[in-house]
Amino acid sequence: MVRGGVTVCDVGTDHALLACYLAKNGAKEVIASDINDGPLESARRTVEQEGCTNVRVLKSDGLKQIDYADDVIICGMGGELIADIIAGCRFLTKDTRFILQPMTKAEILRRRLYEDGFEILEERTAYDGKRAYTVMHAAYTGDRREVDEIFALTGKVTDPKFLQRTAEKLLKNASRMDNSDNFTEEAAKLRNMAEEILRKAEMLS
Repeated sequence: MVRGGVTVCDVGTDHALLACYLAKNGAKEVIASDINDGPLESARRTVEQEGCTNVRVLKSDGLKQIDYADDVIICGMGGELIADIIAGCRFLTKDTRFILQPMTKAEILRRRLYEDGFEILEERTAYDGKRAYTVMHAAYTGDRREVDEIFALTGKVTDPKFLQRTAEKLLKNASRMDNSDNFTEEAAKLRNMAEEILRKAEMLS
């Protein structure tokens, strides 16, 4: 999803392995940023070991100290934190691209993106053992709108396996609510959503 020949910012770079990979594979320049000193030292060692002269290590709280980047990568954080970091971007244009990988609360990130005038261009899925993740490619359009609950949960994911997992989670939550009269209506709503997501998964299979 990262474009070639552009300036990239890897927010929360940690060990800078991704930053160095991008620097060696078409990026014009990579800013490897982190808020903590420990990861920054680790990042500097990696950059030196890899001999990447086009990687700049910078201390920054999210994007607050970043002056410019064409592509911004924010991975391995919660969806709410990612949304907060994007909200602090000072160089946002309609040409800026965001590659986002939420560890949790992807549905909140999707809602916030559209409420703040962004559009998700594409989503891809990735698996690590039993864990499933989505990677979002987003751009600013200025068109602020709300999304429905199905979109918040599934976005532009086209992976049937991922959609099936999402539906299964909804069905499990609905089953937990069956023991309480107070949540009968909510349980029915979750089951209806799960059925809709499963139909989508079946169409994509």
